[in-house]
Amino acid sequence: MGLPVRNRMKRRTFIAGSFALLAAPGIVRAQAYPARPVRMIVPFGPGGNADVFGRIIAQKLSEEFGEPFYVENVSGAGGNIGVGRAAQAAPDGYTTLVSPPSFVINPALYDKVPYNARTSFDAVTLAVSTTVVLAVHPSVPAQTLGELIALIRSDASKYNYATAGVGSPGHIVGEMLRQSLSLDLVHIPYNSAGLAIGSTVAGHTTICLAAPAPIVPQVKDGNLRALAVAYKRRLRALADVPTTAEAGYPDIEFDNWFGVFVPAGTREDIIAALNRDIVKSMTLPDVEARLLMLGFEPVGSTPTAFSKQVEIELEKWAKIIRAANIKSE
Repeated sequence: MGLPVRNRMKRRTFIAGSFALLAAPGIVRAQAYPARPVRMIVPFGPGGNADVFGRIIAQKLSEEFGEPFYVENVSGAGGNIGVGRAAQAAPDGYTTLVSPPSFVINPALYDKVPYNARTSFDAVTLAVSTTVVLAVHPSVPAQTLGELIALIRSDASKYNYATAGVGSPGHIVGEMLRQSLSLDLVHIPYNSAGLAIGSTVAGHTTICLAAPAPIVPQVKDGNLRALAVAYKRRLRALADVPTTAEAGYPDIEFDNWFGVFVPAGTREDIIAALNRDIVKSMTLPDVEARLLMLGFEPVGSTPTAFSKQVEIELEKWAKIIRAANIKSE
């Protein structure tokens, strides 16, 4: 026996409604992530270390998720403007932040920042670790860090150092060097590593302190001479360049990481998906090789581990900045 007419009508209505839902744009994908392009805010200008890393990850995430992940450079105020914009974004997974340690340094460096490093964001992963390279214009006669320091002491008026801005990793390392050795050395801050490196390549500044990614190509092309890396070991990308410890200055060291954040309140499954695919991307042979050759070392922490590191470093850098009397300009 067939179904009663009323039941047959209900069944037809249910089936018809189901097909209508399947056909309706966006209904089926509403629970999927991502369903549209994802913005990755980099709080520094094009060409710098954060930008280089952000674009590598954006490309791979686009491939993994099947939706575009794109970098938006929002520079200014040592990264504060870009981080502030990310903090104000909706916590829906469609805005992410790629940031270096300025995220934890700036709250101690500036009187006011447009975000709360403890509450404005949820951590996704500490993606890579890198450092700061000290390089000079080829006209500088020093072949070692020791020789450069001797030159600065003999005539400080000839030397200055360019960085990606006040409170940037390059600035922190420069201040460590300047204060520990009592050097008379002027800091020239720019809005990005690309601009800082460009000024030294052009000869407008004599020394540049910046992350490896944008410096390595200039060193390879002979436009800059790298004298030291402020790291615990040599970089594969600059294997013949000694560490600051090897050069005789073991107290000058900086772990310059890059992490990914999302606005606080973003769904846990979105954070988990981003973490999974970012960590996965960094283990791909082509990506890992590229990262290593640019001076990055893949880390890929869990959200919880990264959150704990942020908390630790907020306290660490506050103490260092107070002791060194570094202030925003």
